[in-house]
Amino acid sequence: MPGSLPFTIEKTENFYEKLGDWIGDVFYDILPEAGFELRDEQIYMAFQLEKAFKEKKSIFAEAGVGTGKTIVYLLYAVCYARYTRQPAIIACADETLIEQLVKKEGDIKKLEKALNLNIDVRLAKSRDQYLCLNKLDAQVSRDSEVFDDVYDSLPRFALGEGQVLQKFEKYGDRKDYPELPDEHWAKIGWDPLQDCLACSRYHRCGMTLQREHYRNAADIIVCSHDFYMEHIWTRESRKREGQLPFLPESSCVVFDEGHLLEFASQKALTYRFAERTLETLLERIMGNDIRERTLLLMEEALSLNEHFFTELAANSTDSQSSDKMAVHKTEGIMKKADRLLALIDEIQEELVFESEMFILNEYSLKIVEEYLDQISFSLSLFVRRREGINWLESRYGEKTLVIMPKMVSEILRKEVFSEKKPYVFSSATLSDRKSFEYVASSLGIDDYLSFSVDSPFDYGSRMSISIPEFPQGDFAGKADFTLERLIDTGGHALILFSNKAELHSFKEFIGEDTPFPVLFEGDAEISTLVSRFQNEANSVLCSVNLWEGLDVPGSSLQNVIIFSLPFPPNDPVFSARREEAADPYNDVDLPYMLLRLRQGLGRLIRTHEDSGRVDILLEQGISEETRSSILEVLPVPPAAV
Repeated sequence: MPGSLPFTIEKTENFYEKLGDWIGDVFYDILPEAGFELRDEQIYMAFQLEKAFKEKKSIFAEAGVGTGKTIVYLLYAVCYARYTRQPAIIACADETLIEQLVKKEGDIKKLEKALNLNIDVRLAKSRDQYLCLNKLDAQVSRDSEVFDDVYDSLPRFALGEGQVLQKFEKYGDRKDYPELPDEHWAKIGWDPLQDCLACSRYHRCGMTLQREHYRNAADIIVCSHDFYMEHIWTRESRKREGQLPFLPESSCVVFDEGHLLEFASQKALTYRFAERTLETLLERIMGNDIRERTLLLMEEALSLNEHFFTELAANSTDSQSSDKMAVHKTEGIMKKADRLLALIDEIQEELVFESEMFILNEYSLKIVEEYLDQISFSLSLFVRRREGINWLESRYGEKTLVIMPKMVSEILRKEVFSEKKPYVFSSATLSDRKSFEYVASSLGIDDYLSFSVDSPFDYGSRMSISIPEFPQGDFAGKADFTLERLIDTGGHALILFSNKAELHSFKEFIGEDTPFPVLFEGDAEISTLVSRFQNEANSVLCSVNLWEGLDVPGSSLQNVIIFSLPFPPNDPVFSARREEAADPYNDVDLPYMLLRLRQGLGRLIRTHEDSGRVDILLEQGISEETRSSILEVLPVPPAAV
C-alpha cells in the first residue's frame, strides 16, 4: 500500500543500511526472477545513488542507453518519499516525456508488478496543458464545430449543471483530445491572460482539480523541467499573494535528461510582453467612469503599443531553424519603448487616485496593477539592461516580446541547490570528456558527486550506421533518399529533424499516399502519436523534439533517420552564447550538435534484442574536424556508402 516501506525496519536499525540491503535483493534476486535482465552497470549506479541520498547531495549520474537508470532512481525515490513522508519529484525534459514515464508499458508499471508495489504517482502538468472553459465557450458560441466534441465530452459538473463533484474526476488535459492539432488547442487552452482566481468556474476547472489531486501524492509527482523551474521562480510570490506554490515540499528531486535543465531555467525566468496584453488589461478599466486624464493616457498607450509592435516586427529577423526572431534595437524602437514605459508608469500613478474614488472593482484593479507591473519591468529590462537576451515571437497571429537573462547559475545556486536534499541528474550525456565541471558550473552546483557507466549493449552486432552525403541545400535529394529507405523497411522508422521548417517541408514532399502511416509531431497530442507509433508496427514517426527520452523497443523502431545534423538554431539565445564564447563553433555549436546526435542515436537500441540501422544525412562541405568529431561519438564505425 502507498506509504509503507517495501522492507521492514526496526527503530534501532539504520534506514540507509536496510535500503541498501533491499536494493541488493531487488537487483540480484527479485527482478531477475520477474524476467528482468541483470545488468552490472545498473547495480553499480544503484549503489552510487545510495551515497547521494545518504549525504543529501547533488549527483550527476551519467549512464549509457540500456543501463536501466530509470528503474534505479524510481526505487530510491519511492523509498525515500515513504521514509520522509514527502513525495519525490521527477522532472522530465518536457511535457512530451511525462506520459512516457507513466504509460502502461513504462518502468513504473513494470516495477509495481515485479515488486508487488502500489506506487502513488501523479502528474503535474504545465498550465498550458489544460482546457480553459471560458475560451471553449467563446469558440462554441462562434459556431466553431471543430470544438463540439470537446464540449460534449465535458462532465456535467464542469458545465455547472447542478451536479456536485463527489470524488476527483480528471478532465480538460491536452492528452484527452489527442486528435486536436496544436493550432486548435491554442484557441481553447489556458493562456497567461486568464484571471483564474476571479473565474466563477475556478473550483470546477480541470486544472484546479488536478492541482489539488497531485499535491496529495504520497510517492511521486512527475512534471517537466519547465514546470519545476516555474514553481521555483514563483513560489515566494504565490505565498505572498495567499496562494499555494505549484508543487508541495518534496523529499528529493530527479532531473531526467538533466543536461537540459539550464535551458528550462532560462526559459522559466523569461519575461513575456504580448501585443494584446495591454489592450486586454486597459479595456477592463476604460469601461468604467474614470477621469478623462486617465482615459487619455490609456488611449495614447494603446496607440503607441500598436506602433511599437509593428516596428518590432519590421525590424526583426526570422530564423528558419527557430521561432525566435532576432530584434534589432533601432532608435525608433527604443524611443517608442521609452515612451510606452513612461506612459505605463503614469497610468499606474493615476490608478492610485482612481482606486480612492471606489469606482473600480478592487480585485479587477489588483489584477490590472500586477500585470502593469510586469509589463513595466519587462520594458525596463528591454530598454535599460544589456545583459539580457531579447527576441520576438509570432504565433497564431499574436506577437510577443521576450526578454531572458543570459546567466542563471547564481540564481539556481541560491534558490535551488542551497537546499540540502538529494538532487539526481540522470542522462546518457552529462559529461564533456568525462568531466562534469561544465554542467555543474552552469547550474551553480559547487559540491556534487558523479559517475559514468557505459551502455551494456553490444552495438557492434546490433546496429549499423550509414552516412550518405548530399550537395549543400539538396533537400529533394535527402527527401528522396529518406522515402526510399522507408519503402525498403516498410516503415518502422523514426525521422528526426532539426527544426519545424524541415519537418513541414518533408510533410509536403511525402504527401498522404504512402503504404504505411506517417505520423507528424504537431498533428495530434504527442504522447498519442508515440503510442500509435509503438502499437502500429509499420508506422513512421517524424519529430523535432524526440531526440531525447523516446523509448520504443521492439519491431516498431528499426531505423532512425537523422535528416540533418542537429546544430543549435541561429536564434538570439544561441547568438548570445556564441558572443560569450572564446571559440563559438567549438565551445557552443559543436558540443550541442554532438550531444544531441548522441541522444538521437540512442533511440534505436533499447533492449538486448533490438537491432536496426541509423542513417545520418550529411551535406557536402563539412569540415574534417567536424567529421572526425562525429565519428568519435558513433557507437560503431559507419558502413561505406
